Amino acid sequence: MCRLIAITSDTPVSPMAAVRALDVMREGHDGSGVGLMLRDLGGPFEEMKDAPILSGIFTEAGIRKLDSFMINLGFLTKYKISIKIPKQTPPGIPRRDMYLIRAYEYPEDWEDLSGAEKTARLLRVRLDLREMGRSENDMIVFSFWPDTIMIKEIGDPLAVGKYLGLDNERLHARVIMGQGRQNTNYAIDLYACHPFFIEGYSTMTNGENTAFVPIREYLEGRGEPGYTGFFSDSEVFVHILHYMHTHLGLGLPAYKHLITPLQESDMEAHPDGEFLYHLKRTCRKLIIDGPNCVIGVLPDNTMFMAQDRKKLRPGVVGGKPGMYVFSSEVCGLDYLLPDRNKQYDLEPMHLDTAIVVPDRREVTLCRQTEPLDLPH
Repeated sequence: MCRLIAITSDTPVSPMAAVRALDVMREGHDGSGVGLMLRDLGGPFEEMKDAPILSGIFTEAGIRKLDSFMINLGFLTKYKISIKIPKQTPPGIPRRDMYLIRAYEYPEDWEDLSGAEKTARLLRVRLDLREMGRSENDMIVFSFWPDTIMIKEIGDPLAVGKYLGLDNERLHARVIMGQGRQNTNYAIDLYACHPFFIEGYSTMTNGENTAFVPIREYLEGRGEPGYTGFFSDSEVFVHILHYMHTHLGLGLPAYKHLITPLQESDMEAHPDGEFLYHLKRTCRKLIIDGPNCVIGVLPDNTMFMAQDRKKLRPGVVGGKPGMYVFSSEVCGLDYLLPDRNKQYDLEPMHLDTAIVVPDRREVTLCRQTEPLDLPH
């Protein structure tokens, strides 16, 4: 199994807090890799929320290709963080030339674009850069999006965090997702490392999705350029979330109805039963097969946790107004928030979605038996 930790906080937090919480849960991951997503950034990025930030790993040749490509498009560097790599690389961590975190000014000819067109172009740039780096493996691109940084690496999470100096005030964020990886593949590919991200949506999963192939085939047929890659059976969770919001126009409570729909006998008693029956029939190929515990973040930084029907992967949510933590194990939550009132901790069951909205005042449970706020 993998281990997951997610933090949503009014005050920016160091990504090393998440890494150390993963280390507390180290019996649940084998130290083969770590993935981090940072959003609602603090530090120098606080004043550039709209600037797209490129995150990835590059060789010297890859940097030259990147600079040529971005200059031709009209992107100018606005701010960058250079991670100084120590001369001595710890065992198990590959030697890299450069970990890149760079914010850009938009090209002048993008100024009058609609939000939807700008979103589509940002996605296209990320996909083009990823493809450019494929043959030589000289560019590994994790994200290109405003107010977002993604860091992924092979190796023990704590060793990676110390090696990269992630306890850096310029990397503090109010929303952090972290995964300690359990390698279930024959070869480790960083694109298979959680969290996964597309256009402001992100998910990470502890589990196994054996329904991966029909879900992938369904998503590939939607005509959405971002539904690509599929290096992990869990990557489809973020695509389903994106599809639900942007294509179906449904809110977060509908997510569980897509991935783990109610039995038809339960739909008969549901106030939106007719709609749910139609949704299940038309989106049947999006139904997952677990066990899976999913933690996700929406573009507005709402954070959630959901379980599948098997409920065989642990997950707990706890905290206090101003800071909540979503964790695979209670010990991870205890490490980050030892002074919380533990009687309010929640362990979402198979019908539940635990949600913390951006005001971070409370954690709420949304149950599949409740009415949906459907668009008219």
